[in-house]
Amino acid sequence: MSAFQGIVRPSLARIVAPGGGYEQHGDHYWGSGFFIAPGWLLTCAHVVGKGGAAVWRNEEAVGVVWQGGTATGRVVLAKPRPSVPEENRPRWELPDIALVHVPDARDAPCVWLSERPPSIPAEISLHGWSRETGDLGVRDGLGTAQALDTRALLLTGVLPVEGVSGGPVVDRESGAVVALVKGVGRREGAAVPVTALHELYDLPGGDVLHTVLREHDRHHLRRYRAGGPGDWTRTQLQLRTRGAPGLTPDLRVHLYGLLAELPPPSGPGEVMDLVHEVKCRVLADDYRSPIEYDPRTWREGAGLLHDLPDIRGTANSRELDLDAVLLYAAKVARHTTLTRRDTAPADVLRDLADWLTYRSGMARGPIAEEIALALAPILTGNGNGNGNGTSTGTHAPPVATVRENRPQARADVLVEIGDPDYGDRYPWSVKLLFDGRDVTPLDGDDRGVPRSRLRETLREPLADALRLGDSGENLAAVEALLPRQLFDEPLDAWRLIPDGADEDVYDEWDPPYMPLGRRRVVVIRDRRRNVRDAIPEWRRMWSAATDGPLAAVPLRDEAAMSGHAPSVRRESKPAAFGRLMGAERGSVPVYCGHVGHGDGFAAMATALAAGHPLVLWRRNGQNHSDCQEFHRRAGGFLAKAGSAAGLRDRIQELRVHASAPELAVDSGWADGVAFLFDPPDRPPYGTEAVSPPPMET
Repeated sequence: MSAFQGIVRPSLARIVAPGGGYEQHGDHYWGSGFFIAPGWLLTCAHVVGKGGAAVWRNEEAVGVVWQGGTATGRVVLAKPRPSVPEENRPRWELPDIALVHVPDARDAPCVWLSERPPSIPAEISLHGWSRETGDLGVRDGLGTAQALDTRALLLTGVLPVEGVSGGPVVDRESGAVVALVKGVGRREGAAVPVTALHELYDLPGGDVLHTVLREHDRHHLRRYRAGGPGDWTRTQLQLRTRGAPGLTPDLRVHLYGLLAELPPPSGPGEVMDLVHEVKCRVLADDYRSPIEYDPRTWREGAGLLHDLPDIRGTANSRELDLDAVLLYAAKVARHTTLTRRDTAPADVLRDLADWLTYRSGMARGPIAEEIALALAPILTGNGNGNGNGTSTGTHAPPVATVRENRPQARADVLVEIGDPDYGDRYPWSVKLLFDGRDVTPLDGDDRGVPRSRLRETLREPLADALRLGDSGENLAAVEALLPRQLFDEPLDAWRLIPDGADEDVYDEWDPPYMPLGRRRVVVIRDRRRNVRDAIPEWRRMWSAATDGPLAAVPLRDEAAMSGHAPSVRRESKPAAFGRLMGAERGSVPVYCGHVGHGDGFAAMATALAAGHPLVLWRRNGQNHSDCQEFHRRAGGFLAKAGSAAGLRDRIQELRVHASAPELAVDSGWADGVAFLFDPPDRPPYGTEAVSPPPMET
């Protein structure tokens, strides 16, 4: 325990009411916290919540006492957070985390934050301030992180005492802070994993976390280089078996300090792309982890490459660790060079490349060669803009002469909604779809929710999935596998604003909060036929659409000329089936009304029975008189698209144009347009979609 007490104590803080609370014997003690970067403190939201409305009005209303002094801080990010400052929350749901800026505490030492989810089980120690014995003092305890229950780390062997909430939980094997203390349950303690910081990134102003974690890694590199007592890296080295191979703490602190100088990743998908490439190379060509993570920094990507299983039996795990992390860092450097030419300083990239080149001799031969190949454009100055491969100055960012081979998002997102049961409750799931083949489930509810609550319920799981699917400038598409009665659900118009927030506060042209279909491809697939083997007509129609060209054919024959007037004679179902079955190659049924019920619903069923994989319609009702114009415009659009791939590429562009007044002359017809884009032989491959379990009695 003594080693951890020695390094934790200087970083530990009391959270108090400003003024009288600074006195150790005062009555205004709120809880514990700890510094994670110079001037930045982490604690629980319920701890700072004791300060009332002033805390939530972003005032400097949080008193902080640490070994080196006292200061006042301001809550910058917190979740949950009262919707109005005066609200008195009766309970604090997870993640129960708050980031406090304490500008006058820049000299406070900082803990080492784990860059990976905690391992279970793990021997831990927890630390904080408490009045458990009557006097306010530091309390330390030993225990075990026994389980990860949803988003809480469950602790046994030691129970947090009152006042310790917000203090750090240290993994005694790795010597890293893996969580912060939340409180006590009925039989066990609860802690919040530090990976809950991910939930703060998505709040307004959450990008400040990139700065905080950059300062964290800079701080620890400076401390290690300076030497002296209380250094986390040296303490971690003492925990390690002498002479053990792999990525040692001193190598790690240097690497993370160098990675911290790079522009941050755009989201978790960009990190996971590179992690997956490395795992495929080091482990097996077809390796894909069954677990999805949510890394927001380059350092977390390296953390996911620790303790790799040697499924080939060719090396011990420590060698795999080092191979994987060094190759990953080289790929990060190359990726940054190719994608962030305007923001990545050349000297920073060169420093990272030089360090990796020196350390690559520790990797096995083939991996060392790949590292050298990845770093070559940086080390040679290739593509610096003068055309001859020589450098024009150490501060000019290198310009790539080759393009990264990543023409698409890391994964698309599959939203699957089942047929309703228990009245109007629709079961749902959200999954990642890799290369149109492999599916990774992320979230779901077999009991379902009413249709009126689908948007509210799916908003956060869908936003999480899209962050994992996006990779840099390549955005994940949304495929909605729906029962036919939901085909008119306006998924493309959904905005993924944070839960509980006022939509009017968020600008609809701010990219994260734009309507889905304005920023990315959103298409519909038919749930019913996707749970059976594809019929020959479907395959034949898809082959024709793939080859192109495309041409419009009316979904309902009478609508193209006469619209939806009640007096118009309706085309019979057999006649429609025969016409749609015999349509020329590349035909796409078009309809100027909704298809979730009524005539459109029957016509859509006929088109699907005839095997059509593509359909275009207007989901915003039938009270209009421009059907003939709509069909004409849709036909022109399909002709320009040329093929199924061309149509998919133009869907999002069409929706943007339809929302712009100056472009609506040509694209206004597309307001409320929806697309069935439903290739055969695409997951779920004939297996049953989401279905609810039997209701408990």
